[in-house]
Amino acid sequence: MGVSTTGPEKGISLVTVDFPPVNALPVHGWYELADAVRTAGRDPGVRCVVLAAEGRGFNAGVDIKEMQRDPGHSALIGANRGCYEAFAAVYECEVPVVAAVQGHCLGGGIGLVGNADVVVASEDATFGLPELDRGALGAATHLARLVPQHLMRALYYTSRTATARELLAHGSVWKVVRRPELLDAALELAREIARKDGSLIRLAKAAINGIDPVDVRRSYRFEQGFTFEANLSGVADRIRDTFGEEPGKGNERA
Repeated sequence: MGVSTTGPEKGISLVTVDFPPVNALPVHGWYELADAVRTAGRDPGVRCVVLAAEGRGFNAGVDIKEMQRDPGHSALIGANRGCYEAFAAVYECEVPVVAAVQGHCLGGGIGLVGNADVVVASEDATFGLPELDRGALGAATHLARLVPQHLMRALYYTSRTATARELLAHGSVWKVVRRPELLDAALELAREIARKDGSLIRLAKAAINGIDPVDVRRSYRFEQGFTFEANLSGVADRIRDTFGEEPGKGNERA
């Protein structure tokens, strides 16, 4: 359990997340993931990183129960900083990152996938931000990298999800495969990338990041400020207390 790194093939580093039952990461898990991705990217022998997960879903975001157990704000601050580091690690990884997504990809999972270079998904993969149902805000920055602007807003306000097939139609998913074929499909693409010259692929990654129209680090940090404001006002706690109930129940304005 936790985050592990293996080298399945020359030039490829496989970073795997495993936090049962749904890969909702505790604070330390986000930092472990950030460290693993950064370490893999710095390895001169690595030319592509594959980010994958064990279990029924890729990522369910932060561990809400960890926040509920915290009488103060330390868990929230830790989660904010941990997510920021993990998302940035994927984006700033010195080599391309291929995300292999199965099942649910929610909340923080969108931050990881939205910052990845390429996404390969299984047929059962679903993508969304249930933040408004969890007393949080954030990662619209990253959802906007996966779907058009107005669809992003609709998904964000409703907490609905989009399927892998829908994202394939928008061009943000490279390939959709059956779940048993997911890792092989991600490794196949990583293998093609890893055939490129190591120095040139790193220059290519830096160049592409340099022409991005949005500074994902700054825009996400801006979003996080509103999450903390929601906590200070008491709105977030009230909504988090309904976690596990029917969405929307108990969320009416007091």
